[in-house]
Parts: sequence; structure tokens; C-alpha cells
Amino acid sequence: MNSTFLLPDTDDPVAAPFWEGCGRSELLVQRFTASRNMMIPPRPMDPVSRTLEHEWVPMSGRATIWSFAVPHPPLLPAYAELAPYNVIVVALDEDPKLRLVGNLVAREDGPINEVDPATIEIGTPVRVVFQRVDDVTLPRWIRTQD
Repeated sequence: MNSTFLLPDTDDPVAAPFWEGCGRSELLVQRFTASRNMMIPPRPMDPVSRTLEHEWVPMSGRATIWSFAVPHPPLLPAYAELAPYNVIVVALDEDPKLRLVGNLVAREDGPINEVDPATIEIGTPVRVVFQRVDDVTLPRWIRTQD
């Protein structure tokens, strides 16, 4: 999938391991080794222990829709022809305080505007899927039957 979307900086040294994991279809979260505190988005320093030592741990990829929005025009030009589309915030099953922003799609390779916004409900269980957009692999979400 090629686009003119605004895409993340995958070279950011703090976040690069997250994006590398996405490229391998693996959802990773930063965990500080001293406090065991998990962070997403990642940070250079643990706010609890004030240490820099951390590791990247895999998550199940299972989550729940915590919030959502449906942007309508006027929008950035790259997104205008897709409107209306959804933007969801999910809470990861491993720790509901860990939240990611993405899009709900109907199928693993589906576009971000194929889900009818009227069918999106807070509390719906979802699982991560990974979609390549230009040179970045983005986590997106698909409903599960849980």
C-alpha cells in the first residue's frame, strides 16, 4: 500500500525497536528492568525508578476498544479521500493502562475506511494486524469473536 500519509519516524532511537517489531508482525512494549514498568509510547527514562535500562517484551496483540473518533473533512489532503474513516484507541489486555492509537479494519489488508463507523463500540475486543504503508509497518486492529 503506497500513500502520502503522515508516517512515524522509524529512525527515532527510542521508538525504533517498536517499529522493527511491527515490521516482523510482533507487537512490542518497552519495559524498564528495575521497576518492571511498561511504557507505550516508549521513553528514554523510567519515570518510576529513573533508570535507563529497559527491554522490549512481546504482547499478545489482544486489546479492547477504549475510545474512537471518526474524522470528517476538512482534513489533511492525504486523508481527505478516505473520509470518513475511524481512529481508535485500544487498551492492551496485558495492562489496560497501555494504550495504542490505530485504525479498525475489517480484514487484515483492508483500508481504514471500510468499517462502518456506526458499528464501532467501546469495549469491543480486537487483535492487532500489521499493514505495510510505504516503508513503515503499522499496527491496525480487527474485531475478534471473544
